[in-house]
Amino acid sequence: MITDSHCHLASHRYADQDISSLIARANSAGVHRMVTLATSLDDIPKNLEIAKHAGVSAAIGIHPCDVHHAPDDVIEKLSEYVGDPRVCAIGETGLDYYHPAPDGWTVADFRSKQRELLNQHFELAARSGLNVVIHTRDLEGSQSFEDSLFIYRKYSDRVRAVFHCFISSWDLAEQVVAAGGLVSFGGVATFKKSDLVKDTVARCPAGCFMLETDSPYLSPEPMRGKQNEPGYTSYIAEAITALRGESLAELAAHTEQTANDFFRWKSDLDE
Repeated sequence: MITDSHCHLASHRYADQDISSLIARANSAGVHRMVTLATSLDDIPKNLEIAKHAGVSAAIGIHPCDVHHAPDDVIEKLSEYVGDPRVCAIGETGLDYYHPAPDGWTVADFRSKQRELLNQHFELAARSGLNVVIHTRDLEGSQSFEDSLFIYRKYSDRVRAVFHCFISSWDLAEQVVAAGGLVSFGGVATFKKSDLVKDTVARCPAGCFMLETDSPYLSPEPMRGKQNEPGYTSYIAEAITALRGESLAELAAHTEQTANDFFRWKSDLDE
């Protein structure tokens, strides 16, 4: 059994009436747990509603591309949900230097706001006993990653972070691991022309990464061109076992333990 550590089940790309069958398909594919992530205040209630399904948990946060919509008391509003047993992490938060600044914002001000809120997400996580899910994306270079890692290091003695949908070099992943954090690998690791992240997958130590789909985006091979869903974590797992030279049982064992530790779930042995 494996976990999809990052998906967006509240996405408008999924019809409400299809969520139950989508979860059932995932279960049939050996994916017994899913984390659905909020990206704004508005979609937290829907994510929490979906997290009533067995095996589904929710993370709450403000996506960096949505910080311009966040009210001044956004962290106070997020804090209202941290005691909910369905909430397992803070996120998706982070820094996005790929998309342009919204109307009325300079690039400098938009990025400054993102960094301000990332710090505040970490502070909320530290107070709440939860860990943080980080998004980074650059048009070129790795500045959003470097800035996010700088901020994470300030909190790494109290909070653990996962840099999700990791597609960069082992040199960068190693810096996350050295800070006590994790990376997670998704569909890009299955793409034919993704040698950089494939090398990272092969070199990343067991216990330092999780699996994810980031669905409904980034469908893995052989499902590219179709809408992604949590059940496709099984294809990602198969590709990663080949890259790492380990069995599916071995991969499942250590990625499940990593997910248990990060999301602070009880393992089957604890129940």
